Amino acid sequence: MSDHRHRFLQLAVRAEALRFGEFTLKSGRISPYFFNAGRFDTGRLLAELAACYADAVDAAGLDFELVFGPAYKGIPLATALACEYARRGRDLPLAFNRKEAKTHGEGGHLIGAKLAGRRVLIVDDVITAGTAIREALSSIREAGGIPAGIAIALDRQERVREDAAESAAQAVAAEHGIPVIAVATLSDLLDFAGETAALAAHRDALLAYRARYGMV
Repeated sequence: MSDHRHRFLQLAVRAEALRFGEFTLKSGRISPYFFNAGRFDTGRLLAELAACYADAVDAAGLDFELVFGPAYKGIPLATALACEYARRGRDLPLAFNRKEAKTHGEGGHLIGAKLAGRRVLIVDDVITAGTAIREALSSIREAGGIPAGIAIALDRQERVREDAAESAAQAVAAEHGIPVIAVATLSDLLDFAGETAALAAHRDALLAYRARYGMV
């Protein structure tokens, strides 16, 4: 497992962003684990998380010029990533969207740097149904931006529906012809649980969940 994946999973457990037990998901599935990026709730945690994102994006060799955060969780994630790249000597423009267009002042639903003509990296926590990502892609294209890729923290690698042949992340990547880069995946989590004594008791439940809902 690459260093940034291992660091991310350690960080997620330490921040309690990654929890184990029995959780009912929005889909109605009963999952043995739950990921909540909202638990990266201090400056230090966000800085460490951003470093993991940056390492994952750099490892993928993605060519991009602007960082974009979809409302709401994507906004602090994209901001933290832009700050991390600035720390590394690359000062990238940053933009994000509002859920509802502003009707006063400068108006509109986009905030930050201009997107026109720029290759855009979208940063979010996960892709579940893909709705927020599709809205972000539409906004970016309407503003003249060029979607270059999507970076997420965790890819659950599970079928979005029982009869689906793809995961949500795969479906979005195929639909829009852009890569989805995950800092870590369910496969990485299984490896991590296998080598971490405190998590070993959860590995069988994770394997059973993947066997039922995971990608073949």
